[in-house]
Amino acid sequence: MRIAINTRFLLPHKMEGFGWYTFEIVKRLVENHPNHTFIFLFDRPFDDRFIFGDNVEAVILKPQARHPILFKIWFNRSVTRALKKYQADIFFSPDGYLSLKTNIPQVGVIHDINFEHFPEDLPKSPRNYLRTYFPKFAHVANHIITVSEASKQDICTTYNISEDKITVSWNGASDAFKPISDLDQQDVRDKYSDGRPYLLFVGALHPRKNLRRLLAAFEELRNDENCPYELIIVGEALWKGSALDSEISDSLQKHIHFTGHVPLDELARIMASATVFTFVPYFEGFGIPLVEAMKSGTTILSGNKTSLPEVAGNAALYCDPFDVDDIYEKLCVLLNDSKLRMELIQKGLERSRLFSWEKSAENVWDVLVKTAERN
Repeated sequence: MRIAINTRFLLPHKMEGFGWYTFEIVKRLVENHPNHTFIFLFDRPFDDRFIFGDNVEAVILKPQARHPILFKIWFNRSVTRALKKYQADIFFSPDGYLSLKTNIPQVGVIHDINFEHFPEDLPKSPRNYLRTYFPKFAHVANHIITVSEASKQDICTTYNISEDKITVSWNGASDAFKPISDLDQQDVRDKYSDGRPYLLFVGALHPRKNLRRLLAAFEELRNDENCPYELIIVGEALWKGSALDSEISDSLQKHIHFTGHVPLDELARIMASATVFTFVPYFEGFGIPLVEAMKSGTTILSGNKTSLPEVAGNAALYCDPFDVDDIYEKLCVLLNDSKLRMELIQKGLERSRLFSWEKSAENVWDVLVKTAERN
């Protein structure tokens, strides 16, 4: 079988959500199925580290697909032509974008459709594109993969898609995430939080990640002059102008530490050294950082909306992400109850075994084979 894959998010210096999903799944597809050919479709020069085997044919298609107008050209013209030229049997798109101009079977991964429910969180141009084209992608796809039962039900309801057309396959997390020694934890604190214990957020600085309310709750926490905790924020602004620096009061700024993007191994050390991982988005398709925190032996405060309870299960304390007082109160519960923190840590380490990139890749392969055979 010749499988064409949209690999435009395999970027050597900026691996974010779609990029890591593509990396973890596609690497395993290539390595586990050496008798099949994989056609990687890039939109710019690629790094050789992403060519995972001799059974990969790498193709660069122009133009670079980083704007709604260019998305249309890249997927409907460049990808469509490449699928025919390279005799692909099926097209797999880990970010859900598909061609509307091909008869070749297509499988798209729609992680979530947050833009349908909170359109005001996105700039006008990408918002309009996503709301116009993702319903079309959902209907043109021969099969859809999504990453949580919550996302599946949302896609089915919002786009009037049959449940039989969607397969749920949970994400995994890197084995780099694991508990570390007390000494190593102190080294991390010395480097990032002036030696003090800290709360942690990891993710893009996007409105739906709910950082404004988290910051307001943290400010309440810091109103106690005896509070020893700092806040570390790991991530970058997803859209221009969406950073939060200017909205943080002067008194709070010295207790908040923005790291920007950090390498995976360093992120794993930062995660394993946090007193509490604070993850309170009001909309999430899955929430890989929850699994990373569980694998790291880190206590979790999670929002109680969309997919997050499905992922964290009994291994987190939950709060209403729209209620600053509830976020604050649940933080206080965790910080003042070391026994509860240890109980949640043990439950998290156990629950983290449910999530595996290997299993996710097997599920994707099964969908690709069945879809190609049906068509």
